[in-house]
Amino acid sequence: MQTPVIPKDEATRLNNLRSINILDTPSEERFDRITRLAKRLFDVPIALVSLVDENRQWFKSCFGLDVRETPRDISFCGHTILGREPFVISDATCDSRFADNPLVTGDPLIRFYAGCPLVYLDGTRLGTLCIIDRKPRYLSDDDIAALWDLAVMVEQELNAIQLATIDELTKISNRRGFTALAQSCLSQCRCGHSDVSLAFLDLNRFKAINDRFGHAEGDRALITFAGLMRQSFRDLDLCGRIGGDEFAVLLTDTNSIQAKEVVERFRRAVERHNRAALKGYDLSFCEGVVELDPEQEISVERLLAQADQVMYTRKAQRLRVSD
Repeated sequence: MQTPVIPKDEATRLNNLRSINILDTPSEERFDRITRLAKRLFDVPIALVSLVDENRQWFKSCFGLDVRETPRDISFCGHTILGREPFVISDATCDSRFADNPLVTGDPLIRFYAGCPLVYLDGTRLGTLCIIDRKPRYLSDDDIAALWDLAVMVEQELNAIQLATIDELTKISNRRGFTALAQSCLSQCRCGHSDVSLAFLDLNRFKAINDRFGHAEGDRALITFAGLMRQSFRDLDLCGRIGGDEFAVLLTDTNSIQAKEVVERFRRAVERHNRAALKGYDLSFCEGVVELDPEQEISVERLLAQADQVMYTRKAQRLRVSD
């Protein structure tokens, strides 16, 4: 059996998958109608919308199987996401990569598999729309084109979920998206007894940029700041625009001391940008950093409020010093 290799963009791919907050959610008609159509169109016993998580493939829509997930290392879909074209196995028992796969030798007795990768907004592949039969089969070019069309419909539904949680201007998570994903991260960190910190970032003198240079330039300043966040923080850190000129970043496996050091590195990156950009104004920010107490059940909104209060106190102190 050949285990699927890990894509080079795995960290980004997983971050994208988790950002849409879809894993382990109930079945939805908008996905089920597509798998029903695939099952009927190709006359197969099994049709799936499969999302490839770190160690499993999880089925958002599942017709013909009694399970909602299987291990990634034996998955056919793990191979499909490695390419951009449909992945078709006409007879798995005659393919050395799959002949001894547990999904072939045991339930569900896969013989035929055809899957199309589900491509995310940035080109990463989150999973597949796939059809499975218990007997060997072949697909014509027209069949493959029809399967592609159905996969595009699934992609559109996934992208619609993402667009509802992404800030239209800066292209990072909006408050809704940040809150949903951060709450999941907090739960995972509590279970794993991992450190997690949140930094609340408030742009300084943003109103002055709008007043002096116009709102279009103010928008460009927000876009630039968000871009610097994406470049400076890790792929596994969650960045979001909370509203107006307020941003936040959730730092996993990071205590408050480490988080403050990370924020200072980000500040230096912003200062380097200012020296190179020469825009007539500088980007700067004031921050509030708080660490999650693992013994305390707390919501993301409450954690944001705590970090906001720390930020406000620091900003007030700086204003008094400057006066």
